[in-house]
Amino acid sequence: MGPVVTRPSHAIVVGGGLAGCEACWHLARRNTPVTLIEMKPEVYSPAHHSPLLAELVCSNSLKSLQINTATGVLKKELITLGSLIMESAIHHAVPAGNALSVDRESFSTFITERISSHPRIQIDHAIIHKLRDIKKRPTILATGPLTHPDLIADLQRHTGSDALYFYDATSPILYADSINTSIVFKGSRYGKGGDDYLNIPLTREQYDNFVYNILQAEKVPLHPFESETYYEGCMPIEVLAERGKDTLAFGPMKPVGLSNPMTGKRPYAVIQLRQENLSGNLFSMVGFQTKMTFRDQERIFRTLPGLEHAEFARLGTIHRNFYLNSPQVLTPTLELKGIPGIHIAGQISGVEGYLESTAIGLLCALFCLSKEHPIPPPPPTTVMGGLYRHLTTPQKRFSPMGANWGLVTPLRERVKRKEKKQALATRALHDIKQWKEELKKILGEDDDNL
Repeated sequence: MGPVVTRPSHAIVVGGGLAGCEACWHLARRNTPVTLIEMKPEVYSPAHHSPLLAELVCSNSLKSLQINTATGVLKKELITLGSLIMESAIHHAVPAGNALSVDRESFSTFITERISSHPRIQIDHAIIHKLRDIKKRPTILATGPLTHPDLIADLQRHTGSDALYFYDATSPILYADSINTSIVFKGSRYGKGGDDYLNIPLTREQYDNFVYNILQAEKVPLHPFESETYYEGCMPIEVLAERGKDTLAFGPMKPVGLSNPMTGKRPYAVIQLRQENLSGNLFSMVGFQTKMTFRDQERIFRTLPGLEHAEFARLGTIHRNFYLNSPQVLTPTLELKGIPGIHIAGQISGVEGYLESTAIGLLCALFCLSKEHPIPPPPPTTVMGGLYRHLTTPQKRFSPMGANWGLVTPLRERVKRKEKKQALATRALHDIKQWKEELKKILGEDDDNL
């Protein structure tokens, strides 16, 4: 039996999405009364239509089940920790090959029934306009990317205008070991920045084919609540290409100040890849935010020299979103700096994806449970720990990130590339079980609540 831990007398969770429901579940099952504040059905965001909790909006897919993928391992980690969301997903899965897809209505109905029938969970239907409207601590704010405008404005007052982002423009990110380094070359335009970039050189013919493919590609349609208004600094590459055949060559693909050491000449155009993390195993395509479908992104980008066998940790997106610059404004326990007791969970924290949001909701609940004996974060060798590290590590360009192997601590030992992902998965699942046992000791739990 571990130390005696004083549970909070009461907790508040704002937002009944996947992160909020997961947080409620883990607090309530550990004898902490919870009030879940959910604005539906009083008010619906432009993307929500169902009165049920844990409504799936953009897709019914929870991504890959394959155990050598980061998303597959995250599912296993959540199951190990007793996730309500994963319990529902497994019970209401529909055939989808190697992916986990669910029946949306039955998935949400199951979670709604479990939350609403729990004796230690009370549901209040209300809108939180300001942080001061929340009278009790600890509080977990899990209001999602379409948070009410009044609450966004209040968060802006507390954190500063540069701490909030309202448009999610992300470029594709590749695994470094899938790039053919015999074709790309290192260098920065005009030699400024040393060898921080990898450059994909294109001839005129290759460039023209690339632009043609972009213009012909299938694009993701806008949601009804989105408007096609882009900042010049995050313009989709297909929109730039529509302005003229050479617009990209004079924009993000300009080759000025670069010489290909293999030919001694300046390429007609280049695509620059920028190192994305400290371990150097992720590289982003600079300036390549796009609304092309994921299928066409993979197909078209693999026609580029050096990317024939590229593997993507993340593909490009542009959609309306709201999230905090978490490394700047959150403490190690994911609390707002200067406002102790308000934890940030879900997509507004800067993770991307349903299960990634769920994982941060679970983690915030654990952080709320014990102040005398602080809960350690999950190991960075786990996918959950990698997501946590993403939210708490200062970085020049913070943007939402989904589960991928580039977030976790690299393997110490050398393994063959085809065996690398399985080795990462095996280590992650071992370490999440060890972390679970550590938590049980801290929280004084003999049962399998965790």
